[in-house]
Amino acid sequence: MPPALFWSGMVLLIVPTSLRIAWPTTARGERLFLLFLLVEALFYCKKVYSPTSFSGYDEFLHWIAADDLITARRLFLPNPLFPIGPTYPALEILTTAIVDLTGLPLLVAGTLLLAILKGTFIGALFLFLESIVGSPRIAAIACLAYMGCSTFFLFDSSFSYQSLGIVLCVLAFAVEAASKDLVGRPRLKSLGLIALLLASLAVTHHVSAAFAAIYFGALAGLEALRRHDPMRIETRIGVGFTAILAIALPFLWMQFRGIPLAGYLGPVIGAGFHSLIGMILGTATPATEHLQAPAKALYLQLTTLLALLLLALGLATGFFRSLAIAALGGARPPGWLPIRDILKCRWRDSRVLLLTLLAFGLPVSVAFRLTSAGWEIGNRMGTFVFIGVGLVVAVSIVHFWQGRAPHGWRRIAPTLALAVIVLGGVASASINPIDGRYRVAADQESIEPMGIETARWAKQWLGAGNRFISDRINSILLASYGRQDVRVKIREGIDSASIFEVDTLGPGEFWALAGSNIDFLLVDRRLSTAPPVLGFYFQPWQRRQGTPISGAALLKFNDVKGVTRVYDNGWIVIYDVRELHENH
Repeated sequence: MPPALFWSGMVLLIVPTSLRIAWPTTARGERLFLLFLLVEALFYCKKVYSPTSFSGYDEFLHWIAADDLITARRLFLPNPLFPIGPTYPALEILTTAIVDLTGLPLLVAGTLLLAILKGTFIGALFLFLESIVGSPRIAAIACLAYMGCSTFFLFDSSFSYQSLGIVLCVLAFAVEAASKDLVGRPRLKSLGLIALLLASLAVTHHVSAAFAAIYFGALAGLEALRRHDPMRIETRIGVGFTAILAIALPFLWMQFRGIPLAGYLGPVIGAGFHSLIGMILGTATPATEHLQAPAKALYLQLTTLLALLLLALGLATGFFRSLAIAALGGARPPGWLPIRDILKCRWRDSRVLLLTLLAFGLPVSVAFRLTSAGWEIGNRMGTFVFIGVGLVVAVSIVHFWQGRAPHGWRRIAPTLALAVIVLGGVASASINPIDGRYRVAADQESIEPMGIETARWAKQWLGAGNRFISDRINSILLASYGRQDVRVKIREGIDSASIFEVDTLGPGEFWALAGSNIDFLLVDRRLSTAPPVLGFYFQPWQRRQGTPISGAALLKFNDVKGVTRVYDNGWIVIYDVRELHENH
């Protein structure tokens, strides 16, 4: 019953709005208003999943960082659960500024900020696309198609630094595109604003900053190659200067803060490419690549697949037409002649050309999502690739499926397809968008009152700041609700999983724990009831082959001398191991 009610509501929300936004005769202002209405309504649907708390794993990490900033009034405080997070503090700075100015609780301030960011993003994306194609209809349809991205409904609406990073990214694109024909003092002012946005982006999110660097670098390269209607020297210098800023500012920030970005992203990217190449060539892959994907309802899978097929159809029928727009500067594509001009490096707008080529990233991102190690790469790619995908799909609908005088099915069918694409984005955003029963190691589906109350008990009766180790979900609950100092390693080079997953505490594990500075262990016996939904109990690189952790492994601490059970609610147990250090 709940899924039927939820999806009926989503259909009633998305379908009529999509029909009106994509209707050929709708006024520009109405399109923009409906886009704002739809994006905020989707954000509400995401927020109502957990209205009184943050819910996603990444949200808890940033909540912890923001709480640390409010408490200590210092930036760059270490966070063992999220080592790279404190070096990109812009989201926390904005949120705590709202808290200080308004007196609102952190949750309310964060939610208010996210609502503003969602509206700002869709407005900036609309203005950016409108300025390069000259059509509010194409821009609005492209924004609607962008909502079919798997990260739009949930991930980019979460209290996470990418939610701010993508907004700054698109704002920089919009300002640059709007100022492309300016000269003199207005041009300098626009460059100053772009520099400010890029500097803010550099301290906000590494991946968004990297995408901005790639975009502006590629734009400068295309403008250098362009032969037809050469730019004025002032404009050429402006594009080059913007590219230099976009590349240099994130690099300077990493050097200034000593950010080990290669060590943080390198293994993820390397493993993803290795898995993708192995899948293509049919070579042997690691055992973790054969982990079963999290179970998902059949209707969600079919909706996602249908949306993907419609996107592929839109790309196939819109790609060359979008290239023609780049050659003709917004005029209706008359045929194949503009493509010949593109091949001769003659085009009028490099931005349209670049976004059209960017749409090629969609099949690449889908291929990554078919692998276990590359899933995260494919998912993150979608946030940026869909800017180009949305443009190409919009051009396909306006210039191919609807044409100059659409009537009958040509008016209705393409807009219904857009609604399916948006629904597909919602369906692919999470395992289950409806808050249900507890599931083992399933991120937001594992966050429930029992774990929260245990964390609050630890804060009240043990005090804040104790050194804890636990599984992935209870760790973030202890660090946020419990304000504990949660560690992911017992000692340098020894992960916490090594003492939880073994049936008996061997000499190596025992002496590692005895020689550490850990104060408490939290053991959640529910982990033994089912395999981890996402494939791991502790960290993503510690995957299990579909088997639950044994009950004996979780109960072994009862028999260890020097370990005292101080809390037990039937499922969750807290052990005090401080005496173990004193005796050894």
